[in-house]
Amino acid sequence: MLGSSHGRHLYLIGVGGNRRGRHGGPRAEVAAALAELGGRAAPIVASAPLGPSTRTFANAAALIETDAPPEALLARLKAIERHFGRRRGRRWGARVIDLDVILWSGGRWESPRLSIPHRAYRSRAFVLAPLVALAPRWRDPRTGHTLRQLHARLTKPRAVPRPARIA
Repeated sequence: MLGSSHGRHLYLIGVGGNRRGRHGGPRAEVAAALAELGGRAAPIVASAPLGPSTRTFANAAALIETDAPPEALLARLKAIERHFGRRRGRRWGARVIDLDVILWSGGRWESPRLSIPHRAYRSRAFVLAPLVALAPRWRDPRTGHTLRQLHARLTKPRAVPRPARIA
């Protein structure tokens, strides 16, 4: 199901934003971006910001099928971001919309502009949760783990170390 056939590619796209745009607040911007991407969409979830931004993010994911190779898809995603009013600014700052190629049915891709799989997705529950909703059995090409396994490992409750006893 997740392989390429006849020149078609499947991609999992991470979608997020935490600023108001022409469509409304962050949730409305993410919903509009999902509609623009087409394909199947995961439910939109709220997440705490990373880095200097203080605004809550709306996050989701899309599973799309296209003839576009990775670099062409990246150009399309950047065009959508510009159309939504995205401006380059501070890393991890507030943004109207952010579209990232997370995974590709072709496995790995490396170029100066694009790395697939996305370098940080395995450590971000706000990315993994929507991906699991769309493709829980998709395997990470680097680790071989399914998205469900990666999410479970990341969100597994950890035991709290017991304080040392003082005699």
